[in-house]
Amino acid sequence: MSGLSIDLSLYDDEEALLAGLRRGDPDACTCFVKRFAPLVYARALNLVGDADEAENVLQTTFIKACAALPEYTGAGSLRSWLYRIASNEGLMLLRQKRAQLDLDEIGDLSSETSLSQLAPRWAVDPARTVLDEELRREIMQAITTLPDALRVVIVLRDIEHLSTEETARQLGISPAAVKVRLHRARLRLRELLARYVEAVEEQRDVDQ
Repeated sequence: MSGLSIDLSLYDDEEALLAGLRRGDPDACTCFVKRFAPLVYARALNLVGDADEAENVLQTTFIKACAALPEYTGAGSLRSWLYRIASNEGLMLLRQKRAQLDLDEIGDLSSETSLSQLAPRWAVDPARTVLDEELRREIMQAITTLPDALRVVIVLRDIEHLSTEETARQLGISPAAVKVRLHRARLRLRELLARYVEAVEEQRDVDQ
């Protein structure tokens, strides 16, 4: 993909791009891949947590998207449509790796009290607050290091913005289990990002 060279402004309008794709215009196909591949790859990497597997999801996503173009109604953006395909492919890959994501693997943390006792003190909640582009990168990197059971839930809930019920249906688990895993994932993110956030807060104090 990196070897392709094309002026992306040829199809800067999504409607024109879609028309070109449906005509089978090679330039439209190249523009389609160049424009959306980095975004789809990043989403896939967040979901599956492995670069090689994310590349496989990326390739499968575009193969399936191109095959499904005649049925694409244009409802929503092309990016959102590709994200849905990538999410489905990523979840399928994870299911192949693990027939079932066992709740036992991450422990029983269903009570808010136990979570609040475990959570470190810090001024920034990474699941809700984005200080800047650097913090976004730190969060995305931290997400890729989470275990599958935690990473999938936080991607679907906090990045894809699915509801608890929708996430539960996607994963074949109960809404209560989704809530437990989401709390656990956010706690792990806080632990992973604590050092970075403390450094930011210290620098802020120095600058003031």
